[in-house]
Amino acid sequence: MEVELSKLEKNIGVTFKKQKLLKEAITHRSYVNENPSWGISNNERLEYLGDAVLELLVTEYLYAEYPGENEGQLTTLRAALVNYQMLARVAKEFNLEDFILLSRGEAKDTGKAREVIVANAFEALIGAVYLDGGYKSAAKIIQRFLLPHLKEVIREGLYENVKGKLQEIVQERFKVTPTYKLIEEFGPDHQKHFRVGVYYDDKLIAEGEGTSKQEAETAAARAALEKEKGVS
Repeated sequence: MEVELSKLEKNIGVTFKKQKLLKEAITHRSYVNENPSWGISNNERLEYLGDAVLELLVTEYLYAEYPGENEGQLTTLRAALVNYQMLARVAKEFNLEDFILLSRGEAKDTGKAREVIVANAFEALIGAVYLDGGYKSAAKIIQRFLLPHLKEVIREGLYENVKGKLQEIVQERFKVTPTYKLIEEFGPDHQKHFRVGVYYDDKLIAEGEGTSKQEAETAAARAALEKEKGVS
């Protein structure tokens, strides 16, 4: 276990003074239930703390970097950066998922449930880094791994509720709700790409690609919106 912890510390560039905090950050509730003798609490309290630290750090950065944006616009940008899908993606950049302690049953789960677990562990890790090394130490993690994605959020329009806009138009025009289906997933694990289709009933309307399902769905919705504008 200690060797694995040292690998995680190397991946994030932080050496913990209190190893117990790092162990707690990667301990999922299911693991404790299955291994009551583990002797370490699950990561939910650290997740609660890390969520608050993460939100403050991102808020502080956005407030300083975008003096011309109003509260609503800053809130939208922050939401796009700290949602579970983005946090799960960022966590995979330093292979956090490989270190999370799960029950045998939970370890078999994939999809959204796994993304949420990884995102929660990322928040717990931020909480642990904050308690062990202070605010500046937590800020370094956020600056290194999360904030570089802000350009992508702005470039790809991930802060816009494109899917919401499309749903309003399609429901009004066709009386159906758009649905999204994964068409293709390709690339190595550390550089996954996704191609998603948006459908009205069972009819494929448009496709989109991205480095996450969220980004691909947004791209597909945007492409469908452009088609709707073309026929309006």
